[in-house]
Amino acid sequence: MSNESTIHDSIDKAANTVGSVWPIHSFVTANPLSGFEDLPFGEAVTQAADLLGGRGYPSADAFRAALDDGQIDPERLAAELDARGFADDPETLLDRMDSEADASASDSSLPSPAADTAVESGTADTAGERTDRVLTKWLAAFLDEGRASWSMPNRDDGFYDAFRAVARYDGAVPDEGIVADLPATPTETIETVLADYPESQWVPIFEKQLAALPGWTGFLKHRADADGPWQSASPITLAGYLAVRLALLDAFGGDFTPTTGPDSTEDDPADDLAEAFLSAWEATYRADLVDRVAAESRSRADRESPGRPDAQLVFCIDTRSEIVRRHVETAGDYETFGYAGFFGVPMEWQGYDDAVPVAACPPILDPQHRISEVPTERDTQATHDRWAHLRETVHETVETLKTNPASAFGFVENAGTGYGVGLAARTLLPRRVRDLFDTADDAVPDSHEFCEQTVHHQHTYAGDLPVGLTHDQQVEYAATAFELMGWESFGRLVVFTGHASETTNNPFASSLDCGACAGNPGGPNARVLAAICADPDVQAALRDRGFDLPADTVFLAGQHNTTTDEIEIYGDVPESHAEDLTQLRRDLDTARERATAERAEAMGGDTTNGLSETGRRAGDWAETRPEWGLAGNAGFVVGPRDLTSDLDLDGRCFLHSYDWATDTEGDALETILTGPMIVTQWINSQYYFSTVDNAVYGSGSKVTQNPVGNVGVYQGNGGDLMAGLPLQSLMAADETPYHQPLRLSTVVHAPVDRVTAVLSAHENLVQLLDNDWLSLTVVDPTQDHRAFEYDEALAWTPVADSPEVTPQSPETANAPTVADD
Repeated sequence: MSNESTIHDSIDKAANTVGSVWPIHSFVTANPLSGFEDLPFGEAVTQAADLLGGRGYPSADAFRAALDDGQIDPERLAAELDARGFADDPETLLDRMDSEADASASDSSLPSPAADTAVESGTADTAGERTDRVLTKWLAAFLDEGRASWSMPNRDDGFYDAFRAVARYDGAVPDEGIVADLPATPTETIETVLADYPESQWVPIFEKQLAALPGWTGFLKHRADADGPWQSASPITLAGYLAVRLALLDAFGGDFTPTTGPDSTEDDPADDLAEAFLSAWEATYRADLVDRVAAESRSRADRESPGRPDAQLVFCIDTRSEIVRRHVETAGDYETFGYAGFFGVPMEWQGYDDAVPVAACPPILDPQHRISEVPTERDTQATHDRWAHLRETVHETVETLKTNPASAFGFVENAGTGYGVGLAARTLLPRRVRDLFDTADDAVPDSHEFCEQTVHHQHTYAGDLPVGLTHDQQVEYAATAFELMGWESFGRLVVFTGHASETTNNPFASSLDCGACAGNPGGPNARVLAAICADPDVQAALRDRGFDLPADTVFLAGQHNTTTDEIEIYGDVPESHAEDLTQLRRDLDTARERATAERAEAMGGDTTNGLSETGRRAGDWAETRPEWGLAGNAGFVVGPRDLTSDLDLDGRCFLHSYDWATDTEGDALETILTGPMIVTQWINSQYYFSTVDNAVYGSGSKVTQNPVGNVGVYQGNGGDLMAGLPLQSLMAADETPYHQPLRLSTVVHAPVDRVTAVLSAHENLVQLLDNDWLSLTVVDPTQDHRAFEYDEALAWTPVADSPEVTPQSPETANAPTVADD
């Protein structure tokens, strides 16, 4: 058909305005406005508000609370307001912001001019609402990933064909128009419905329709892009979805006229005012962070080089690692590093008990290897299998009895008292029940106790991926890790420490796991890198490349439970290192006690016993806030650990180890800025938008959520798939915020000319910075540790509190710099 390619091109262009949504079981924190990042932040949130209806800035109450708490410096605020022409005092301006918000809310409550006159169950419904009800019912049935007892028929034919087959039996689908007899292909349907609309309107029409249910649209967009097992089994395309939506809307008498969108050349005074408060809030936080890092940079030159530590632990750059790292370092003679939680190995991982593999790497990367667990200890494997099979059988039996209409009532009647006692115990004594389960679990061997990973190249493929890694690839991954972290000397024990969370009855459990591993635990990645570094052939190659690896260095893997701060170290060590490992485990227990006390206080729980409180939260199935996750994140520091080791950063900073002096070509810095910085900006943006408008960009209260299809959650009993974080991950109480919605402040310890060189080679980074999606400040050790803030167009402005310096243009920034005497 002549218009087929035009239709698909228009759909692809329109889809950019809706961010991808990952399934709830592998939740990925991503910028919901990623499709607008080519616009300045102010324009982006305005256009997104017009299309999606979401607010783009914190409320007046949020700014008022920040002012009252001293989080916004009055002088910085005055400067920001003055620069935008606001002369009134802050309180008057905040009152004005309240009034404008009330007026906007009142306007948005007016009936749509396209309102339908149909009355259903006594309630006037628009054509769009009726279309949404039909669509969401069938989307939930079609996109289900193993939760539904009865599946939608014909799913293997694809969504469009499956809907064609069931539409005639659905009483809610009108028996008129094209939907009554859908054509054979989606493009035929779309072309027929839009026959009276010029091609110039197709993109805005598609944008409007895709934005009508952004949660579902974002999910099917991700599912189609990922092309995983569920997509292969039950394919769905944006074209198929839009064809069904347009056909239904036409049948219900809907209006296809697209919104014209705001005039991006005119500033909204309300947004200008909010931007002034937000910029002052961010500048206050950033100034404190930069000043502290710069002061540590100046003082570190006078410090003596520390001796060889007893052990070194590499943690994820995750903000939660900042807390436990501080306490590990004070518990003994230990050194810690920060590195992306997938440990630089972009792999697809399949554990021994996993039904399907998962992508254990950031969503900005594609897996390059398949790594699986292969049993090697048959007796231990047999013990594991017996208990695992028993647990799985019991679980499946109970679930079948509970969910099958034919057996549910009989199950409740017969289970009676015993089942009720179990429920009461889990409700009233969650910590004791968790301890009981832990004791039982300890008797069952974990897979890492009897399995090895297929790290070495197997000369086979799993799908399109090679199984394992070649020797050269292993050497490269290990060398890259050491280079990125600026690692030159090694202790007797080196532990790569992934992280995972532990919660009960929590649909958002994966949102608390490793963001750098696509919402999966980071332990498998840590094990892979530890196995690589422990290989004698790899070590020999690393020594040839200049890494001074002592013969007595032993590499291990572990996993940090971010809910309870327990750090489990996997595997054994030679007898010569047994006491080292025993002492390390003792000291990690001490660090855990201190870290959990800090976390318990932050969560407003029982501070007298942090271990008990965090254990309760992990095991309590009624707990809506098991941990804070990455709430509070605001900064990203790239530099040596001794810049921040003496600072309490309150669990608000991502920390990536980096030493500019060992990175002579700037390759390591380039990798960090193009990888981890992008991932942290995604995480930061998700938390920002979920906080400023939780109803649109978040997912509302967990109390009123309902899981659907093992892919997401509803608010209530239906509607759009909620795409972001729940209120409990962001708010200490209904009216008390915990997360401060600030855009990410990145601080890099390196020569400013080196940073400029990286930026100049990556237009996407310059675009993010020029459009104010994050900020970047450089503390330059070659210029008397002065700080320079990125302005725009590769130009830098010296930070006011730094010694007097000349502003850096792209030309001067790229000139050779000389360290001060």
